[in-house]
Amino acid sequence: MALKDVENTEEHSLQVFIHTKPVSNAETTALENLGVSGVTNGKEVFTATLSPSAISQLSDLPWVEHVKLSQTLHLANQHYGMKRVSLL
Repeated sequence: MALKDVENTEEHSLQVFIHTKPVSNAETTALENLGVSGVTNGKEVFTATLSPSAISQLSDLPWVEHVKLSQTLHLANQHYGMKRVSLL
């Protein structure tokens, strides 16, 4: 659904988790070519900011188990002010 909301399919604007089978050298290179950084052999979960086009390409690879959109995180207690505490 998020892929349809992006106007430029080549813009790296979607933060995703990529779950794979353990990656080899060739698969490491494929991930790096699509814009995934920090790829190491044997790792199975990666994070990246990718374009819809790159996500579509990843989805077609047999060793990619799934790609999940990251949720927007908010700071805890963002709407609450700090309270003063008096110690006696």
